[in-house]
Parts: sequence; C-alpha cells; structure tokens
Amino acid sequence: MRLQAQAAQAPQLPVRDAACYLRLVSDLLIGALSALLATNPPTALSNLVHARTGIPIPIVDPNDPVEKEYVRLLEMDDEAQAEADRWLQENQTLRAAGAGFDPASMRAKTLARFEPVKKAYDAFLAAHPDHARARLAYGGFLSDIGEEEPAFKQWEKARDLDPKNPVAWNNLANFYGHNGPVTNAFACYARALELQPGEPLYFHNYATTVFLFRKDAMEYFKLTEPQVFDKALGLYRQARALDPDNFLLATDLAQCYYVMKPPKAADPEATRKAEQKLADEALAEWQAAFKIAPDETTRQGVYVHFARWQINAGRFDEARKTLRLLTNGAFASTKMALEKKMARAETGAASTNAPAKSIEGATTLKP
Repeated sequence: MRLQAQAAQAPQLPVRDAACYLRLVSDLLIGALSALLATNPPTALSNLVHARTGIPIPIVDPNDPVEKEYVRLLEMDDEAQAEADRWLQENQTLRAAGAGFDPASMRAKTLARFEPVKKAYDAFLAAHPDHARARLAYGGFLSDIGEEEPAFKQWEKARDLDPKNPVAWNNLANFYGHNGPVTNAFACYARALELQPGEPLYFHNYATTVFLFRKDAMEYFKLTEPQVFDKALGLYRQARALDPDNFLLATDLAQCYYVMKPPKAADPEATRKAEQKLADEALAEWQAAFKIAPDETTRQGVYVHFARWQINAGRFDEARKTLRLLTNGAFASTKMALEKKMARAETGAASTNAPAKSIEGATTLKP
C-alpha cells in the first residue's frame, strides 16, 4: 500500500501497528480522492482530508486526466499490496499445516504480482517526471519490496521537486536512519517538523532515532548522554501530546527507561534516592501506557513491566500484588522468572538490611 505518498513512513523500529495506522490514512485518502473528486470542489476536498488526517494535500483539478491516472496508480498499488498480504497470511496457515510455499517461492510470487505496478509507476513518471507525489508513492512502493536505494532516489527527486513537502524529508530521514549517515536523519527529521510541526509521527521517528543513535546525537548536538536522553524523551512527549491514545508510542517512551542510568553520588543515600526517582518515572510512563492499552492481553503484558521495575526498586510487596494480577498463561514463564528474581533480590536485601537497589541490566519485553 502506498503510504509515503500521503503520510509518513513508519518509525525506525519495525512497528506493524504504526503501518496499520498509515494504511488507514492511505485508505481514507484514496477513498476520498476516488469517491469525492468528481462531486466536490478541489479546495473542499483538500480541507476534508486535512481535517481527517492532519495531512495537507495539494489542491488539484478533479477533471485533470493526470490526476485521475495518478489516483488509479495508487489504487493499483493498494490492490497489489492487499492481495500480497492475503497470500502471505494464507501461506502462513498452509505452512503451519505442512504445505504452502517456501519463503523464496513466496517472495518470487509476490514480486511477480508487483511487477505490473512497478511498470505502471515507471510509465507514469516517464510521462510526468515532475509529479512529486507520484515519486513519493513510488519510493514507498520500492521500499516495501526491499529496493531501498531506488526508493531513496525517488524520495530525493520528490524533495527536489517539492522541498516544502514534509513527507519527503521524513522518508529521507528514515532512509538515513537505516543506512547512514545518521546525522542526515537528524537534519531531515528537524526539517520535516519545521514544515509540519503538528505531525506526531515525525516526532516519534525523530525521538526513536535520537535514542537509538545516542553517540551520534551526542556529537551532532554537542550534548552529554544524559542530555541526549532528555532530548529523546522530550521528542517522545511531544509526540504523545499530539497523539495521546497511541499505545505503541507510549510503550516506546516507557522502554527508554530500561537503558537510562541514575546519576551516581558519593553519598549512598543520594544514589538510592536517584534510583528510586528513576523507577518512579518509569512506572509512571508504564501506567500511562496501561491506561490506553487496547485489550486485556496487552494490559497483562504491561504488568510484566510494572513487576520488573518494582522488583528492581526493592518494592517487593507491590511486585507480589502485580504478579498476582498476571494471570495470562502466555506470560507464565516470564512470571516464574520474575518470581525467582524477586526471591534472590529479597535474600540479598535481607542480608544487607537494605532494599535492592540495582536497576541496571533489566531485560525488556514488549507487551
């Protein structure tokens, strides 16, 4: 499905739900363009899409044959993507039963399905080389089928044709985040946000890249590591303010605390307080995620993080209460491991007559 033509690409981490969000955006836009183009003034249509998605689109002539051809191109792309997705799902079921295609054969079948779409993009752009939105769409298509370098070239051309389009800058940033130099990603995300400061996905992407590439961020922004953490958290929180019901965004923010370390002090009591403060902040972020979890299974996964932080902070009574709430069998082995960890921590705390203090080395588990 052609996501980048109308919205930003997913964050650096392969988060499927973010792609689903973009799929919904693309579906809305294509539906609006095909169903309303003939009956609504161009300005009204642009305003409608902007109001529904927060993504401005250029005003076009609904009778322009080039635009009609462009819409059909997007529809071809979407149809191919939907069919390929269905094939993959069906093949997974067949493989589980001992039948179906092997991965190489399945990929060959899928690429063959995409070949007519690729040719259609090439033909359209040969006839209309200055169509920036088509180049964005083609770049997204090529990225989806694993042709990253050709995708990058299309996004570069789209950026050159329409340098005020934030989607082009965001997609280029995503490419640089995956392939380097990562400092180019920082610059491109910043430019995308200058052009469209109300888009939470750009903040999310930028935050994830700063967080993952902390050494590069330290050098590029001339910051210390704690300051880079603060910058990443600040970007995540700006994204959260714009998209407060996005569970995956909330968990990405909460996950950051597993890597952060409290400042060390000469006074052991000051160090302990710093560790407890970090635990409080992490638990607050997980609590925020818990409140918007989409279902009970996901909420059960968040209990794992509650318990992990409570154990690390020496809050064993709280951890026991949390673990009693963790009843989903899918987390049985994790629950057992946490119970063993808590038993060891309690033994260590009792021998030193102090609460367990270490919060380093905790493994993460996505709910």
